[in-house]
Amino acid sequence: MTLFMDVHRGMTGITADQLMAAHQADLAIEAEEHVHFKQAWADPESGTVYCLSEAPSRDAVQRIHERAGHMADEIHAVPLSV
Repeated sequence: MTLFMDVHRGMTGITADQLMAAHQADLAIEAEEHVHFKQAWADPESGTVYCLSEAPSRDAVQRIHERAGHMADEIHAVPLSV
C-alpha cells in the first residue's frame, strides 16, 4: 500500500463540521476500494483541503472521493517519509 496526499480546491469557508462530514463520507465506503483515509486538514480561507490516505492506487483514492461527492483536484503518491 502506498501513502497518498490529495488536494481539493474551491472549498472556501469550509467548517470543521463540513470537513468531518466529508471525511466520514469517505470512511463509510473506503473499504470497498481497499483505501484507508488517515486524516484530513483544511484551510477555510484559501478553500484548500488535504487528505492523507493509504491505498493500492491513485485511482482507488479518486473513486472513493468521487462517490463521496468531492473529487480531488490532485493526488500525489508519497513514497518517502521520515
